[in-house]
Amino acid sequence: MKEYEQYPMWDAALPLEQRLDDLIKRLTIEEKISLIPTREAAVPRLGIPAYNVGGEAAHGVAWKGEATVFPQPLGLSSTWNTALMREIGSVIGDEARAYHHREPERHGLTLWAPTVDLERDPRWGRTEEGYGEDPVLTGEMSAALVQGMQGNHSFYLKMVATLKHFFANNNEKDRLNCSSSIDPRNLREYYLKAFETPFVEGGALSMMTAYNSINGTPAIESLYVNDVVKGEWAMPGFIVCDGGDLSQTVNYHGYHATHAESAAGALKAGVDCLTDEVDLVVAALQEALDRDLLKEEDLDRAIRNIFGVRMRLGQLDRSGLNPYASIPESVLCAPEHAKLSYRAAVESIVLLKNDGLLPLKSDALRKVSVVGPLAGAVFTDWYSGTLPYRITALDGLRSRLADAEIIYEDGNDRISLQTTEGQVLSIGDEGTVVAVAEGSAEKAVFVHQDWGWGSHTLRSVKNNRYITLTEEGKYQAIAPEIGGWFVKEVVQFDPEIDNGSLMRTWNGLPLGLAEHRDKHVLAPVADSPEDGTEASNASNSAIGAKKPVPLVKHIEIDGIKRAVAAAKASDLSVVVVGNSPYINGKEEIDRPGLTLPSEQIRLVKEVRKVNPNTVVVIVGSYPFALQELKDIAPAIVYLTHAGQELGHAVADVLLGTYAPAGRLNMTWYEDESQLPDIMDYDIINNSTTYMYHEGPVLYPFGHGLTYSPFEYDAISAKRITGESGADVLKVELQVRNAGEYASDEVVQIYGRPQTSRVKRPLKQLIGFKRIHLASGEVQTVTFEIPVQKLAFWDVTRDRYCVETATWSIMAGRSSEDIRQTADMEIEGEVIPARQLDLPTFAENFDEYAGVLLDECLEGRSAVRAIVPGEPLYKEDQLSWIAFLNNGTQGAHTLEARVAAFGKGGELQIRSGGPDGALLGTCPVPMNGSESTPGQDRSDIQWTTVQCPIQPEQELDRLYIVFQGGAAIQQFKLKC
Repeated sequence: MKEYEQYPMWDAALPLEQRLDDLIKRLTIEEKISLIPTREAAVPRLGIPAYNVGGEAAHGVAWKGEATVFPQPLGLSSTWNTALMREIGSVIGDEARAYHHREPERHGLTLWAPTVDLERDPRWGRTEEGYGEDPVLTGEMSAALVQGMQGNHSFYLKMVATLKHFFANNNEKDRLNCSSSIDPRNLREYYLKAFETPFVEGGALSMMTAYNSINGTPAIESLYVNDVVKGEWAMPGFIVCDGGDLSQTVNYHGYHATHAESAAGALKAGVDCLTDEVDLVVAALQEALDRDLLKEEDLDRAIRNIFGVRMRLGQLDRSGLNPYASIPESVLCAPEHAKLSYRAAVESIVLLKNDGLLPLKSDALRKVSVVGPLAGAVFTDWYSGTLPYRITALDGLRSRLADAEIIYEDGNDRISLQTTEGQVLSIGDEGTVVAVAEGSAEKAVFVHQDWGWGSHTLRSVKNNRYITLTEEGKYQAIAPEIGGWFVKEVVQFDPEIDNGSLMRTWNGLPLGLAEHRDKHVLAPVADSPEDGTEASNASNSAIGAKKPVPLVKHIEIDGIKRAVAAAKASDLSVVVVGNSPYINGKEEIDRPGLTLPSEQIRLVKEVRKVNPNTVVVIVGSYPFALQELKDIAPAIVYLTHAGQELGHAVADVLLGTYAPAGRLNMTWYEDESQLPDIMDYDIINNSTTYMYHEGPVLYPFGHGLTYSPFEYDAISAKRITGESGADVLKVELQVRNAGEYASDEVVQIYGRPQTSRVKRPLKQLIGFKRIHLASGEVQTVTFEIPVQKLAFWDVTRDRYCVETATWSIMAGRSSEDIRQTADMEIEGEVIPARQLDLPTFAENFDEYAGVLLDECLEGRSAVRAIVPGEPLYKEDQLSWIAFLNNGTQGAHTLEARVAAFGKGGELQIRSGGPDGALLGTCPVPMNGSESTPGQDRSDIQWTTVQCPIQPEQELDRLYIVFQGGAAIQQFKLKC
């Protein structure tokens, strides 16, 4: 036995805390520092191996090699099946273990998934990664995945799930330096609620902070990490920051001047593990210690959290008791995992519309046209694993319709390109795109795909490869797929002028012809273009064209004409459209709009004109606005990019082998005009998501049709004491499959109080179950829902509150298709009138306009006016906060903690409205250095002011109106 194996830290029979005490006692301070980066160093003298924190597992183990690939998380959530999620999580854990056994120091077991960010805006570029717009659905589905991933042993962990990104991270534009303004009700009832369930019920043992700031404080230093995640929720694992965020807090947020300050701020705020370059992290921590910004006990706390998890994963353990240590490599891509991938794909499919065309009658189909740019493709995304195989929709229909003739057309034009001087583009050696004299070489023919919003791809017919900008700086037809962090397969075309069009790179650089190895190669112009487009380092190279060269497009084959001809000659046409996960919406890029590309819309319309039996299959990473298609297509099916078994799942649903029962986890709006600015995170004030939106929608949250009608009956709801001793609502109802197809059904339970002190959701999801019923079968479905799920955050007392009210408990097939309702009295609290003679935090307003919450180092958040240059600024908008239902009267003075942000100003105290009776003013002079949003507020001077107000005025509705840079943290009235 090696000497270190005799240390208590290696004795798995001892309590975990005792082992951790021994470990920390034996580590030197230099060794402790080396264990804080995500690439944790080995400590050979103690037998501690090197360990890599991180890796991706959003819908299967990614970035390591072939692994089972499940539907994108948005698709997984469309199953509304928590039992399925646990099974998927378990498979991910098994395959993560297999890779870990292969190379333990390279392939860690603390992987970054699931993404719990709520998707209150479908334009978010990372919508594919989340679980929808509802905190209950997101919380329960992600909690189930976590449980499967981590296993069910009382001590040992199969792997560790890392929830991301904490929190209010729902825009890609300016994500590295923006701040999300979140008031307490939105924060507690919505954004935090989604994370609470996978921590408290799912037992997640790790979390990643977000890039953005929340109320002026970078998420890496958010007080909610210590106060809520580690405090209220008692999460015993470790926190990691997002990639590079230690340095970005300095370089982008401008929040600290040095990395040492950033490292110290992160560890003190509860982050335990820093994702940045190892040398940078080590140097920053050493400097922080030298400057007394950190103490050794701060390192000890982080090490305890990290190794509490590592020991439960089975490290520093010779006991042989870890049941997950024996998982063999043979589990990778096992046949039973493929079957689960199929089940997830088929359960995720949502039948949006069906005028009776589906399910198809296979015996009546002699000729079927399968058309569309996604019919012959299975796309992966940035966080996908490597597919072991792929079944396209075309493959699936061919295999399931063996006796029918299948005609395939992708609907894309085949084009050639010619310079305005007469040279043609050709594919030369190694796929290089060259310009040659016409007739001197075979001209290149490309499959031209228009993805909308100016994004195009060109795939060579000769070698079936996309043209892409290489590191050498020229275009070559060598990319088998569209992908990468920088998607260099994308090209742009300027509007045609004089029969020519300027082509540009993925990042806007104009293209021309460059001399290279005695050839004229297609390459970006070497110098910055005249229009001011900024050149990217990724495009700079020794090769560079001297001037832009316009190109003339020649259509060699009209793709839509061919698709229409195929559809006209068919009994049925299946049109498969959608998006590429790498184009017009991905990490770092928010979507420019909600519609499908215009060419895809045109394809569907033209096919439908000649064939009334047209099924539209949408394969997409997010909701779409389908106003142009919803009335012309007799059947519309939706699924996300669903992994290796996509095609089998689509075919089986269309043919009725499997009856679809997926449900939408997001509202499908009619168009983006129904959405606020993407930087406005207030779903309550803006009436967004199904909970607050009052206008029409295309398809509601929870929507999904089935092949069998289901009948709901005999709902009852009563309050009982549950097994845990807490009060629950016991809701029962009968569900009957009234059709001929055996089918799943998703029973959704919503609640709504008929009265409340505050604006409450029109309805909110409080429970759901996916059940299976045979034809004619009746099932009694029972829910036990904690009464606490009816609570809202009472800003007058800083806590959750269940109000006394009559509640409508609704059971339905979607948030709009409610079939049964039971009204019941809920005995709770009556919220008393506000006592404004007590200290009242400004962020606890009831109503507001034109303000943001910002950082206040005295605690809580400051409230200030939105200033010019900020995303939500509106000219001539009043900035105010209101405090309603007040019980304090007869006040003569307002005492407040105030500061000037950027410049001085004043606070106006008014009654009844923002332009109501003026009771008094509080000047707020500039008494510190100027600051700008996003910067460290440590030098802002907060002071207490006392402002006389007119006595004997009505104070039931008190308004504080902001002028200039005045900010307020708290106040009270003196009577």
